[in-house]
Amino acid sequence: MLTDYHCHILPGIDDGSENTEMSVKMLGLQRQQGVERIIATPHFYAHREKSVDNFLKKRDNSYKKLIGSEVDLTNVFLGAEISIEKGISELDGIEKLAVEGTDLILLEFPYTGFKDWMPEEVHNIACEFRLVPIIAHLHRYVSIFSKEEMEAVLRMKAIFQINNEAFAGFREKKFAAKLIKNGVRYVFGSDCHNIAVRSPNFDILKKEFRKKPEIIEASDNIYEKHIL
Repeated sequence: MLTDYHCHILPGIDDGSENTEMSVKMLGLQRQQGVERIIATPHFYAHREKSVDNFLKKRDNSYKKLIGSEVDLTNVFLGAEISIEKGISELDGIEKLAVEGTDLILLEFPYTGFKDWMPEEVHNIACEFRLVPIIAHLHRYVSIFSKEEMEAVLRMKAIFQINNEAFAGFREKKFAAKLIKNGVRYVFGSDCHNIAVRSPNFDILKKEFRKKPEIIEASDNIYEKHIL
């Protein structure tokens, strides 16, 4: 079941879809590209939110806007893209942001550079709540993290998410291909935000691995292994 592990298709909750109309178009494009399972992952920044519960209410209200529209919401699941901040593992209710029905939780490193406490926060979330971290779009950090810092991240017990867009460039494509070749656990995501410059893009992924469908299947199969 072709799975998008990372997208911003819920209307009006973050810098993704602006409204219900756009969400319907984005979801329609996903279906046209053969995506069968979609995990909606709006941004969660602890320093901007009143609480996890308040964020969940906003997320539910956003999702409800799509109910009754012409779009197919079958196999659309709710999650979040959680910014890794110092102390995030101690935030009350952080475990509620895991992908619904699974023990997977999507975490995003900040773009401000690597800090030693970052892997510790990820480790604490994994151990305290028995969750499996997915590290969002690691390929984006090849110009931010040093070689040693990237190696420290790769030693983490985590799944590494790759944006489909990585296969449209050279440097990120090379890094992503190396990840896959080295046997790390990986999943793919569109990270789509709109229908213009950051639209659904599974056509890129399917073209890249048209002769190696097993690479995409390995990503899709991760979901089943983590259903609670």
